[in-house]
Amino acid sequence: MNELERARITINEIDRELVDLFEKRMQAVHDVLLYKKANDLPVFDESRERENIARTSALLQDSSLIPYFVEYYQHLMDVSKTYQKDLLEK
Repeated sequence: MNELERARITINEIDRELVDLFEKRMQAVHDVLLYKKANDLPVFDESRERENIARTSALLQDSSLIPYFVEYYQHLMDVSKTYQKDLLEK
């Protein structure tokens, strides 16, 4: 097995973990929505989102990855907001 094949196996293993974590995160997003709905709170909280991005990006060990992580994480948060809005419309 060459280096490329080993790297691809590692990526596939990580992707499986990401799928599990994504589902867990979206369940938590659903729970947040239920709370927000019960307490008449907006889906989007800009200050919370900024704090979350800053907090999580600070966890990176390789600071050169921060701009890429911020883009990735922002997209994940956008997906979460869309999911919440879709649930509200049902």
